[in-house]
Amino acid sequence: MTDTLQKLFDDTVKDLYNAEKQFLKAMPKMAKAATNPQLKTAIADHIKQTEGHVTRLEEVSKFLEIKPTGKVCKAAQGLVEEAQEHLEEVAPGPVLDAAIIVCAQKNEHYEICSYGTLIAWATQLGLNSIVPLLQQTLDEETAANDGLSKVATGAVNEEADAAKPKAPAAKGKASLK
Repeated sequence: MTDTLQKLFDDTVKDLYNAEKQFLKAMPKMAKAATNPQLKTAIADHIKQTEGHVTRLEEVSKFLEIKPTGKVCKAAQGLVEEAQEHLEEVAPGPVLDAAIIVCAQKNEHYEICSYGTLIAWATQLGLNSIVPLLQQTLDEETAANDGLSKVATGAVNEEADAAKPKAPAAKGKASLK
């Protein structure tokens, strides 16, 4: 049973470690499906950053003397499943790019919340030596989210809106009689 802030902190590190691993596995699929070049680049860059996030969480776990494995992040699982649904149900092109962005931003917001909370708890618990590791990741997650917003508002949203389906062609000749 989790009955102390320290245990909750440790469990949250494990949860976030699993989330990062799940997102790391899902991101290449999103990058492959994206058609906007800036979106592809943003995801590819964040894949590299996420590898660093995993490494930092391993460092935090070593400091805490815990194993980061053994917990499944249900929130990340749901976010990954939602992204997979979009990849399967939305036609390739700008609308799918918009769907990829919203899914990626949901991931970022989950991570921003989690890292911000871990920083506050680490400070409360006097674990000041790991705060810089968590802060570096929080800064990268925030920057990734901001970058996705720029891609969305810079081109993708407009392109997705312009991709309206065409009205079906009229069959036969129209008659006014």
